Amino acid sequence: MNYNYDSGFGFGYFFFIFLIGVFSIVSLWKIFVKAGKPGWASIVPIYNILVELEIIGRPWYWILLMLVPIVNIVIAVMIMFDLAKVFGKGTGFCLGLVFLSVIFLGILAFGDAKYLGPISGQPTAYTPPPPSSQL
Repeated sequence: MNYNYDSGFGFGYFFFIFLIGVFSIVSLWKIFVKAGKPGWASIVPIYNILVELEIIGRPWYWILLMLVPIVNIVIAVMIMFDLAKVFGKGTGFCLGLVFLSVIFLGILAFGDAKYLGPISGQPTAYTPPPPSSQL
């Protein structure tokens, strides 16, 4: 008896991964548009990371840190945390982005999250006290 399951499983797996890839691209496209950036930037390699760094307010040279082993994992988690923060989400949502990124990118893209601006890496708003007239 010949039980050949290779061809069916291979195509089904390829199709499933293809659908996840398409959904991820559409989600990133929507996130970029929500942030006021061109959606097509989400499909251009390396440039999409630069645009994402601009969205979250981090410096461009972080892309160089993404080339350093181990450091790139830390930087990627920080980018996801900042992405959650600029859309008004908390630490729990960041953990969702880290471990279930496809699902949480979809929630961020198609949900009611609003882009708050590049608040990451920026100092908190500080209003100095009015000058006193006492000398």
